[in-house]
Formats: sequence, C-alpha cells, structure tokens
Amino acid sequence: MALDKPYKDVPGTTIFDAEQSRKGYWLNQFCMSLMKAGNREAFKADERAYLDQWPMTEEQKQGVLTRDLNRCIAAGGNIYFLAKIGATDGRSFQFMAASMTGMTQDEYMAMMLAGGRSVDGNRYLGEDGDAQPHRQPQGKAHPRKEG
Repeated sequence: MALDKPYKDVPGTTIFDAEQSRKGYWLNQFCMSLMKAGNREAFKADERAYLDQWPMTEEQKQGVLTRDLNRCIAAGGNIYFLAKIGATDGRSFQFMAASMTGMTQDEYMAMMLAGGRSVDGNRYLGEDGDAQPHRQPQGKAHPRKEG
C-alpha cells in the first residue's frame, strides 16, 4: 500500500492495520475456530491436518506449529486472536508475551513489575535521545471534531 505510515518507523514493531488484517485473515479465522471445544480437540489431535483445512500460507502454518508468535504477527496475526492458541495449549497470556521477548515468564514478570521495557532503542528511528513525540507531516493534521 502507498499510504503514509509513520508508525513503520518504530524498531521491532508491527502495527495491526488494515493491510496486516487482510494478510492474516485466515490465520486469525483459524485462531477464532479454537473457541469451540471440538475444534480445539481436532487441532490438538493433528495440528498439521487441522491447519491444512485453512487457506493459510505455509509461513503462517509454520508460525503456529512452532508457536513463534512474532512470526505469526509478521504474517498478519493479531495477538488477541493468537491468544486462542496459547489458551488451547494451557498457557497464560503472560507466558505468551514472555515468549515474544525471549525472556522466561519470571523474567518478563519482573521486568513488567519494575516498570516495563526501557524506551532506549524503542523510539522512532529519526528521534534522538530526547523523548520527543512523533510529529505529523505538514499538511497531514487531523481535523479536530467538535462535539
């Protein structure tokens, strides 16, 4: 898409926008299918066979099979849908979030209790060391709606 997406300038961040939604439609539909007990049982019995019933890309299927949530997100997955995989596996959302950071669940919990991840390295690429808000490009300001 040719739309201006200033949020693409945040290192290591995938924003779930309309483009990602289209890309991950079938992956997310698969995840939603896991809300039904019979579907969870079928998936657990033969994961590959169950995934092959969905018109997902091989990249998406491999992300699910390896439980690589970062890979699934890059392939259009939405974390709130992907959480259904974790629930099917008996995993907490905290466990899943930790797996996405490369930390153990205890390390992740300690980081979050200590105030979360440092902003260092997590700013817009064009920002310097000062935490300056990202400015909207000239002529792109959103009109203020009056109530």
